[in-house]
Amino acid sequence: MLPRTIFLMLGYPGSGKTTAARCLEALTGAVHLWADQRRHKYFEQPHFTTEENICLYDALNREVEQLLAENKSVIYDTSFNYYNDRQRLQAIASIHHAQTIVVHVVTPKNVALQRATNGAHMQSTRILGDMSIKDFERLCAALEEPQPHEVTLKLDGQQMTQEYVREVLQITKILTA
Repeated sequence: MLPRTIFLMLGYPGSGKTTAARCLEALTGAVHLWADQRRHKYFEQPHFTTEENICLYDALNREVEQLLAENKSVIYDTSFNYYNDRQRLQAIASIHHAQTIVVHVVTPKNVALQRATNGAHMQSTRILGDMSIKDFERLCAALEEPQPHEVTLKLDGQQMTQEYVREVLQITKILTA
C-alpha cells in the first residue's frame, strides 16, 4: 500500500510528465491534479501572466493541502523545475506527514521539443496546444535537477507505459505487488 504521498512532476515540456502522471494515477489511486487542465478551466484564454500563475497555483496548492488533510495522495502535474517550488510543496507535505517524491521524466531534449512544439494540439496531454520554441527553451533552461536529498523517481519519457511505470515503482519499492 502507498503511504500518503505527493508526487511532483519534473521534466522538459513534452517529456511525458502528464502521461507519467496518468500512469501513476492508475497504479496508485492518487488524485491527479493537472495544472494545464485547470488553467484551461479557470481562464478561457490563458495568457500565462504572473498574476494568472499566482491565482492558479494558489488554488492548486490549497487543493493539495485539502487532499493531504483527507489522507489522500496527490500527483501534482506541472513542471516543478524550480527547487524552491519543490521545497514549498515539501513543506506542505511535511505538515500533513506525507512523503514527497520528485518524478523526474527524462527525455532527450530534441524529442521533447518535437512533442511540445509540433502537433501538440493533437495530443490529449497537450490541451493548451503547441508551445513556441522560445518558451520551450526558456522552460528547459530553468530546469533545476533534483538535489541529492530529494527522493526521486526517474522515468524514461520514451518508454512511458503503465507496465513500465509499475516496474519502476516496484523496483524502487514505492509500490509493492
